[in-house]
Amino acid sequence: MKVTSDIRYIGVDDHTIDLFEGIYQVPNGMSYNSYVILDEKIAIMDTVEEEFADIWFENLKKEMGEEKPYYLIVQHMEPDHSANIVHLLKRYPETILVATAKAFDMMKHYFGEDFQAKKQVVADGEELILGKHRLKFISAPMVHWPEVMVTYDATDKVLFSADGFGKFGALDVADEWEKEARRYYFGIVGKYGIQVQNLLKKLANQEIQYICSLHGPILKDNIEKYLGLYFKWASYEPEEEGIVIAYSSVYGNTKKAVLLLQKLLEEKYLQKVIIYDLARSEMSEVVADAFKYSKLVLATTTYNGGLFPAMREFIHCLTEREYQNRTLALIENGSWASTAGKLMKEKFEKSKNITWVEPGIKILSVMNEENRKQLEHLAEKLCK
Repeated sequence: MKVTSDIRYIGVDDHTIDLFEGIYQVPNGMSYNSYVILDEKIAIMDTVEEEFADIWFENLKKEMGEEKPYYLIVQHMEPDHSANIVHLLKRYPETILVATAKAFDMMKHYFGEDFQAKKQVVADGEELILGKHRLKFISAPMVHWPEVMVTYDATDKVLFSADGFGKFGALDVADEWEKEARRYYFGIVGKYGIQVQNLLKKLANQEIQYICSLHGPILKDNIEKYLGLYFKWASYEPEEEGIVIAYSSVYGNTKKAVLLLQKLLEEKYLQKVIIYDLARSEMSEVVADAFKYSKLVLATTTYNGGLFPAMREFIHCLTEREYQNRTLALIENGSWASTAGKLMKEKFEKSKNITWVEPGIKILSVMNEENRKQLEHLAEKLCK
């Protein structure tokens, strides 16, 4: 696959995987992207997952012919991108490895050595001339590992963005970039919004015509859209007005209250409402939508004196990723010693710019007429 006349895609698709990083459901598989720049000095951009080495080497050979790589540029040390470093050096022992100092430190852990005789350490802003192509290395620590760098090809205006701008899904499956990129971002990168902002600032003066991530398609149309979305995500600002209702219900009574609230919001106030049963939903999808929309309603039961496990996990996923700048409302249910509302609110104590819709609603086992009136008031307040 051509990116430009000199830059070729040599990555692979993985349809054997069910959970990415052991946690995120990927029904459409994953791509592990790698690229080769054909120039006087051939440079490979990252490798792929080890089990796909044979396919990757075939793709590389198809593009290089009888030539040999001069450089392997290692932008990121996660095994789905670095696993074939040793295999490449066995086939092409003269190849020079280019990476950050931190990446070479990490190679010791993965491979037992840092390839002292083969390494070229690069720092932020350093450049490498391949012939026609001039590469600039830009450090991106904690986007989303400490050793990460991205690479800008000034000749073809290509940003090799490491895991930035990545998405779930194999390349041979047509799906919506925005939805799966958002889920990927908030699942994997979202904790590091400040670091993503710092990287975007470094890239602000570069003309970018292509973005080549380590996961997902090559982005080449409307680059400003992708940069704008990433800046919004990194700034923790809502993309759209809308209300997410995330709930857990043991015997169905909390669910009845949630469905009534949904009906009021949609029919009486014409609001966009997205509803999730946390015990039955893919958590990364709920998290992504909680960050996408401006308002969030949490509804759950007191369970063993604490929070229902799925709700506890969901709130942890939000606060761990610096959830902020949102409006929140709480609904709790308990037959005795109800503590869920208090516990939910406490978990957001360190979250910035949270506007609470007060008072929260307390149901004692089964919704009564007073609760129905409270839900009507809550719907009204959420729509102001």
